[in-house]
Amino acid sequence: MAQRDYFGLIIVAVIVTLIPRLIENEYYIGILVFTALNCLTCMGLCLLMGYAGQISLGHSAFYGIGAYATGILTVTLAWSPWIALGAGACFAALVAVVVGVPSLRLKGHYLAMATLGFGAIVHIVFVAAVDLTGGPNGIARIPHLDLFGIELSTDKSFFYFSWAVVILGLFFALNLIHSRVGRGLRAIHGSQDAAGSLGVNTARYKIQIFILSAVYASVAGSLYASFVNYIDPGPFDVMHSVLLVTMVAVGGMHNIWGALIGAVLLSILPEFLSELSDYFGGVGISYNPDYDMLIYGGILLAIMLFLPGGLVEGIRNFLRFSFNAVAKIKRRAFS
Repeated sequence: MAQRDYFGLIIVAVIVTLIPRLIENEYYIGILVFTALNCLTCMGLCLLMGYAGQISLGHSAFYGIGAYATGILTVTLAWSPWIALGAGACFAALVAVVVGVPSLRLKGHYLAMATLGFGAIVHIVFVAAVDLTGGPNGIARIPHLDLFGIELSTDKSFFYFSWAVVILGLFFALNLIHSRVGRGLRAIHGSQDAAGSLGVNTARYKIQIFILSAVYASVAGSLYASFVNYIDPGPFDVMHSVLLVTMVAVGGMHNIWGALIGAVLLSILPEFLSELSDYFGGVGISYNPDYDMLIYGGILLAIMLFLPGGLVEGIRNFLRFSFNAVAKIKRRAFS
């Protein structure tokens, strides 16, 4: 792992430590917990899409599998939330194998359609399997996680825990990217045929990274269920998968830090738009929350047109251009 990545991890840890001291409002702390869960899911999705070059529009299904595994096993069977979390991750990995082996043989929009169909099917199961999932009514009274005998029942305690998991997930992902496996994934992204000709087992690498991304999403889903203590099929629909892909694309699909930044920005954006709608209402301008999707679409369109590499690459290119321009001006001034 590069030295700048260690520096970045330290900065994230410091920010996470300071935020609860600066923000007293429990509601905003709760929003940042959901932001952490989106970051965790987007990191796995970034590994799959940005590094291995495999499109997935069904990752909300794995998110839901983790959540429902925790809900069913803890409420119905009275399992420990930790064992339920592990069981959910194992089941998500098994589903990823079953779905990934045939699906990852496809390319381009065919793979996108296959994963989209998978996500839609899983959401239908969540709604229709009433005896198991509770159907539209969902599952209530999901117990909190406990850590060393301390129940994570407050927003602040869960905030620290969820972001600690994000930092661990980020540390693992960064080490993976800079390993031999990471180089193999980038080779597959560049050209699958060329990577295969150089001895890279493309089929194995693709299914392994698909499984890993599914486990990331499943763990995030289990944490979601333990945090809100209630789940229903609503948060696990296809539109949530699209939102996750948008987060990764906005931040930078080919950079794990970009996925993190994109997830943070688009997780906080609805709250900003809510505040904006209140302001517009105060000055007599009607703002419909349905416009949020138009704003998301506009942001994604602008990123794809003007910053195809995402915000992180765009900022990096701007800084590089600025430094070069300043250097040229200095050379001319002293020549």
